[in-house]
Amino acid sequence: MKTARLNRLFNAQSNRCFDVAIDHGFFNELDFLPGIENISQAIKTLVAAGPDAIQLTIGQAPLLQAIPGRQKPSLVLRTDVANVYGKELPRALFSRMIDAPVEQAVRLDATCVVVNLFRIPNQPEVGDQCIQNILKIKPDCERYGMPLMIEPLVFQANEKAGGYMVDGDPKKIIPLVRQAVELGADIIKADPTDDVSVYHKVVEISGHIPVLVRGGGRAPDEEILQRTEALIKQGAAGIVYGRNVIQHQNPSGMTKALMAMVHEGATAITAAKYLKG
Repeated sequence: MKTARLNRLFNAQSNRCFDVAIDHGFFNELDFLPGIENISQAIKTLVAAGPDAIQLTIGQAPLLQAIPGRQKPSLVLRTDVANVYGKELPRALFSRMIDAPVEQAVRLDATCVVVNLFRIPNQPEVGDQCIQNILKIKPDCERYGMPLMIEPLVFQANEKAGGYMVDGDPKKIIPLVRQAVELGADIIKADPTDDVSVYHKVVEISGHIPVLVRGGGRAPDEEILQRTEALIKQGAAGIVYGRNVIQHQNPSGMTKALMAMVHEGATAITAAKYLKG
């Protein structure tokens, strides 16, 4: 059953996946909401553009699954909620998982569940909560044949970076990715390294587990396309982009551009044609 779900998630010809993440409303941050204020319309726009998957929360996933037809994108279900993204962190940080996450994912016909694995300076308790979440969900994923996507996420110190700022140091990303593999990930969702040319080391440390690259914060089109081209060449099995798609002035065009890069080997230059008009 797990193989069947993975077959719905990954393209049969390229064996890659483009998952558009619009689960940001889960995290109680105003800055995360532009582009998804009207989540129903955002989902319809993406469905029409045709990515492989859309990443949603338990509260919004039914909007995708209510759309008729067999060709809509697969559902990737976010299973954990955290309060670690703000510019001013609260007194106590947490990462909590929804109740019976895999059973809820099965009822929603999800192809995959996703859970975080944080590494935050001076916040080992949050990392411990993430590991407990993974240890709890993994046996149910095996029982129900549900692929598990783990998102290893290394943060810079909040007092230094001032909010949701990831750390692209490969010396920090690589061991956390390997820990995610050891904990039982079927798919890795990891940040790009600061030096994209060394991303093959992240792919290598994951072994046979496919690596999808996170998009992170909003960036210029040229940067996103060039970075994506380099990451695919480095061996990434796909991408999970959110704000760089849904906050774009042409979300459909950006989706088609990235789909061409992920599945057809388009270059940044050739993919940019989809952004015009």
